[in-house]
Amino acid sequence: MNHSVSSGVSDAGQAPMKILLVTDQFYAANNGMTISSRRFAAVLRAHGHEVRILSYGKPEDVEPGQTAYLLKKQYIPVFDKLVASQGMVFAKVDARVLEEAVRWANVIHFLTPFAVSHAGILLARKYGVPYTAAFHVQPENVTSSIHLGKVDWVNDCVYNWFRHYVFRYCGHIHCPSNFIAGELRRHGYTAQLHVISNGIDPDFRYRKLPKTPEFADKYVILMVGRLSIEKRQDVLVDAVAQSKYRDRIRLVLAGNGPRKAFIANRAAQRGIDLKIQFFPKPELLQMIAMSDLYVHAADMEIEAMSCMEAFAGGLVPVIANSPKSATPQFALDDRSLFAAGDSADLARKIDYWIEHPQEKAEMEHRYAASAEQYNLDSCVRRAEEMFRQAMAEQKEYAHGA
Repeated sequence: MNHSVSSGVSDAGQAPMKILLVTDQFYAANNGMTISSRRFAAVLRAHGHEVRILSYGKPEDVEPGQTAYLLKKQYIPVFDKLVASQGMVFAKVDARVLEEAVRWANVIHFLTPFAVSHAGILLARKYGVPYTAAFHVQPENVTSSIHLGKVDWVNDCVYNWFRHYVFRYCGHIHCPSNFIAGELRRHGYTAQLHVISNGIDPDFRYRKLPKTPEFADKYVILMVGRLSIEKRQDVLVDAVAQSKYRDRIRLVLAGNGPRKAFIANRAAQRGIDLKIQFFPKPELLQMIAMSDLYVHAADMEIEAMSCMEAFAGGLVPVIANSPKSATPQFALDDRSLFAAGDSADLARKIDYWIEHPQEKAEMEHRYAASAEQYNLDSCVRRAEEMFRQAMAEQKEYAHGA
């Protein structure tokens, strides 16, 4: 094993694969990882591959004509309510279902680092089925839920546990950003790391719409994401409260999560015009097209698909410059960065963009153009090349055994 990074694009003319995607949760599109996984599966199918899902789910969740291996929910004593509040489900290991799924596949891709993936990897090794894994679950996202997100030794323990439990068995790991690849190297991961963006859905493209009456005469600031501690919507609320233009601003937080009531109360106490709502994709596209500015205040991110979609749609982003986040990589200059956790600095950046509409209009087009490098189709083709590499290595190993 080595630390090399893949950058190849697969040949669309190669034979289709039977690809099994293993994840705890696939059918509830209520978080970035699940939404990305569903898009990934859809594009793989569009490329001619047969894709099956191994996940928690119910028969009615599965689209007609598709095959899935469904698992029951694993209840977590004491923490089950907390897990549910984060929009997450853990799938319960079922050896019979796992064996059927593993033996069907040409290649398996593990998306989550929990019990189902651990059991699936052991079966894949037993039957000689090639596999890869993705690193989508940032330890800081887990530890923030119990208010330990900034305790380095606790996060190090989670990185080490993930490595011991799942990733030490993996020769190939998909990393959505250079940032998380660096974190894995720093924590002793020895697999080949493939830095491949999760890719932006092509429906997110530059578009402007007239504001509906609800937003008319308002400067609309949008942030999309789970309402949880590490996403730092509180910093954005406080920044709007400090803005010179606070009375003109309508703040829209698109998402759900355990901090919804906390954030709503904080905004009410500061007299902020706030709307909190989870938007299905068609409505989110409209919301982006009606907004004036996008803020991404999160302290911790592996990639931040919501920010990517926003600037692809023509919004200038203002991003927390956090050392535990990959999102600062998208900033085209310092006008789009603020000191993480610093609401006063964020307020200054918001006021700058309000006061410089012509600069903002120019940067909207530059940001939309920068999104083209994260084209979803080409990102999936690079993942296909990773799968083929794992298959070729397994074949070579089998012949040499």
